[in-house]
Amino acid sequence: QVQLVESGGGLVQAGGSLRLSCAASGHTFSINAMGWFRQAPGKEREFVAAIIWSGINTNYAESVKGRFTISRDNWKNTVYLQMNSLKQEDTAKYYCAARRLGAAKTMASEYDYWGQGTQVTVSS
Repeated sequence: QVQLVESGGGLVQAGGSLRLSCAASGHTFSINAMGWFRQAPGKEREFVAAIIWSGINTNYAESVKGRFTISRDNWKNTVYLQMNSLKQEDTAKYYCAARRLGAAKTMASEYDYWGQGTQVTVSS
């Protein structure tokens, strides 16, 4: 089993930045890719970004390209999401996810493990 714990969420003004972290523990050797998803009230969970564990391949939703950057620290078993130029529409609960197979997939159903989420609120 793999446990994922997110941190770094909070309240920020539009145009500001936040960095989310996701620490993995347990059978981390089984992880080959990780991703970030988000869910706003009344909306479906949507893909944000993903990275394969080697860090070579990344994938981003169009809505965050150029503003968000996903990265990983293999020694710390941690994945980060640097979010810049935040907009009000980025307000959501952000979830970290991990999958055993090695591809930066965009569908939530393709991930095997999930964290509890961290809230990001962007004010005007």
